[in-house]
Amino acid sequence: MTDVGAPLPDQVRAVVDDPARLDALAALDVLDGEPDSDFERLGRTAAHIFKTEFALVTLVGKERQWFRACFGVQGLEHTATDVSFCAHTIALPGDEAMVVLDAAKDDRFADNPLVTGWPHIRFYAGAPIIIAGQKLGSVCVLSANPRDAVDPDLLTQLGDLAGLAAALFALKDEARVRARTAAALLREEWRHALTLEAGKVGSWVWDIRSGEVACNDTFRRMYELPEAGPIRVEQVLEATHPADRATVQAGITASLDDGVDYSAEARVATSGRWLTMRGRVYQRDAEGKPLIMMGASIDVTESKQSAEQTRLLLRELNHRVKNTLAMIQSVARQTIRQNPDPVAFIEAFSGRLRTISDAHVLLADRDWSGVQLYEVLASQLGPNFITNPDRAEVRGPDVMLPADHALGLGLILHELTTNAHRYGAWASDEGVVNIQWEVKAFPQRGLSLHWREHGGPPVERPQEHGLGARLIERSLAKVLDSEVKLDFPPEGVVAKVWLPLPAESG
Repeated sequence: MTDVGAPLPDQVRAVVDDPARLDALAALDVLDGEPDSDFERLGRTAAHIFKTEFALVTLVGKERQWFRACFGVQGLEHTATDVSFCAHTIALPGDEAMVVLDAAKDDRFADNPLVTGWPHIRFYAGAPIIIAGQKLGSVCVLSANPRDAVDPDLLTQLGDLAGLAAALFALKDEARVRARTAAALLREEWRHALTLEAGKVGSWVWDIRSGEVACNDTFRRMYELPEAGPIRVEQVLEATHPADRATVQAGITASLDDGVDYSAEARVATSGRWLTMRGRVYQRDAEGKPLIMMGASIDVTESKQSAEQTRLLLRELNHRVKNTLAMIQSVARQTIRQNPDPVAFIEAFSGRLRTISDAHVLLADRDWSGVQLYEVLASQLGPNFITNPDRAEVRGPDVMLPADHALGLGLILHELTTNAHRYGAWASDEGVVNIQWEVKAFPQRGLSLHWREHGGPPVERPQEHGLGARLIERSLAKVLDSEVKLDFPPEGVVAKVWLPLPAESG
C-alpha cells in the first residue's frame, strides 16, 4: 500500500490528532510488532461475514495507521494515516459505522491511491474500536468490487466484532500490565516478602550451592508443597507438570549461564494451574559463578482461560454467522423464485428475515443455550397470547427448546400465521386457530404440537405446495428425527409438528 496521499480533511485530522485519543493509543503499547493471531481470526470472521477479499483490524496513529490483522494481505504492518479510510470512520459521531459503496464515486476517496492503485478499493465498511472512551481504530472490510447496499444486520455484526476487538485489546493490555508488575516485584528486596504475600505472589530465594529454596506460604500453596520444613529445588521441579519441566529447566540454565532474567510459564503437576515465573541471579562469586537467584511466581490461570474463552467465542460467532447467512440465502433464493415481483419479494422475504432475526436476538440474549417455547409463540402471536389471546386457543406447558429447534419452529409458526391471516382462519371475522402441544416421554422424549384452524373460508388442497408450505416442511431439516405434516380439510388447515427434545438433566 502506498504512503502518498492528500492531507486529511480538517475535521478528520482534528479527531486523529486529539491528544486524549493519542494518549490512549500510546497506553496500549501495541503499535510495533507483527499482526496478532487472535485479531487475525477476528478479521477472517469479518471477511467471511461480508464476503470480501480483505479485512483489517487497525489502529490509527498520528502519521501511521497500524494493522493488528491483515486478512487477504501478507506482510503489511502499516500505511500512512493520510490515505486511511479508517481515519474517516473514527471521525464519525458515536459508534456509527462508515460505509463506502463505491469509493471511485465518492469525492472523499476518488483520488485516494488505494482506490486508483492496488488494491483498487471500491467497497469499504468499518466499525470503530472504542477503548477507554476513545476511538483508536476500526474493524473493517474492503473489496475491489462496489456494492449497491449493505444489510444493516451485517453492520450490527461488524460493530459486535469491533466490540470484541476492544475487549481483546483490553485483555492483552491487562496481561502486559501483569507482566510489568511481576518484573517490578522481582527487583524489590527480599524484605518486601510480606507485601508479596499480600499480593498473592509466590516469592522465593534459591541458594544455588545448597539447593535449598526459601519461599513464602503463597509459593508453597501454588505448588502444593509441604507447609513447613526446607524446600529443595528438586521438589519444585517435581511439582511442575512433566510436559513443562524442560521449559523451566531451559530458562533456569539460560539465566545461570548467560546472565539473562529467568522467565517461564508452566503448569502445576497436580492442579494444572498456570504460573508465570520471573527471576534473576542477584549474587555471584569472584569467579562469576551464580550464588543466589531471587524471583516470584504468579497464578495466571484466569487470564489464560479468559483468552481461550474469547477465542472460543470468536469461533462460535463465525460458525453461527455462517449458518445464519446460509439460511438467509436459502430463504431468499426460494422467495424470489416464488415472488419475482420486487414488491412481493420484499414483503415475503422481510417477514421471514424478521423471524430469523427475532430468534437470533432471543438466542443471543441467552448465549445460545436455548429459548422457551412460550417466547417463540409470543414472537408470532404477541406477548399477551396467554392472558389475552386474539382468536387463538393455546394450551400446553412451557418447555426449553435448543437453538436449532427454536429457529426452525419460529419459521414454521411464521408461515402458518401468515397463511392464516391471508387465506385461513384469521382471514374472516369468526375464524379461530387452536394450538395445542404436549411433551411425550416415550419412545423418545419430544414435543408434539398440533395447529388446527376452523371458522375461516373453506379450504382446498393446493395443486402444488407454495413456498410457505415447502418452508414449513423443510424448516426443521437440521433437527434430526423431526417431522412436519400438513393437511387441508375443508374446515381449516391442520399442521402436526414433532420435535425430539434432549433428555431432562437429573
